[in-house]
Amino acid sequence: MGMKAKVALGAVVGIVVIGAVSANAGNDGKDGGSGGSGSGSSASAGQHTDGKKASGGAKAAEKKAAFDGDGEYQVGSDVKPGTYRTTGNTDDMCYWERAKDAKGEMDSLLANDNVSGTSYVTIKATDKLFKSSGCADWEAVDPKAKGKPASSMDGDGGMFRVGTDIAPGTYRSTGNADDSCYWERTRDAEHGLNSIIANNNVTGSAVVTISATDAYFKSAGCGDWKKA
Repeated sequence: MGMKAKVALGAVVGIVVIGAVSANAGNDGKDGGSGGSGSGSSASAGQHTDGKKASGGAKAAEKKAAFDGDGEYQVGSDVKPGTYRTTGNTDDMCYWERAKDAKGEMDSLLANDNVSGTSYVTIKATDKLFKSSGCADWEAVDPKAKGKPASSMDGDGGMFRVGTDIAPGTYRSTGNADDSCYWERTRDAEHGLNSIIANNNVTGSAVVTISATDAYFKSAGCGDWKKA
């Protein structure tokens, strides 16, 4: 399997696969979970008006940060297990990491990513540490949040929640050069190999069908997507 390298802090390489990937294992449907640290509260996922472009998760009217975008947090004491979102990040400057211990070694790594736009991450109860550097503050995601999902999206917007940020359907992106466009359909926000349903690096036009059973769609370096 090929790898799409994600340069991480401390010379860590992110776990993101490219090519025609089919993962049959993993969690079903959309991941849930909410919660936060003592300084935060739950916020709903982004809501959109039909016909408007999703930019990776609109900000809720009165959301509060669950935890800061810079820091290392012990799971269970500093941050509760659940799904969280960060928005408004630029130029891949946001880095996050799920770790099974605090040793800081390569074997400690469970999943990580460098982010432009929006990222959703599910922190599991079995995780020990969550690291975040250069990110906008993280907010807890309300798994019951509903809205009017958009029918187009920013091609470099990051991660979109299917059914909330974007509608299921077939989307097209054009004008992509030199395999710079990367897209990914996922079954959850854990960011493991089993999370990936399908993905690709694209030159020229890209066409992808996002299913209603997909949890999230990721897009980086692509031209804007429009629903066919």
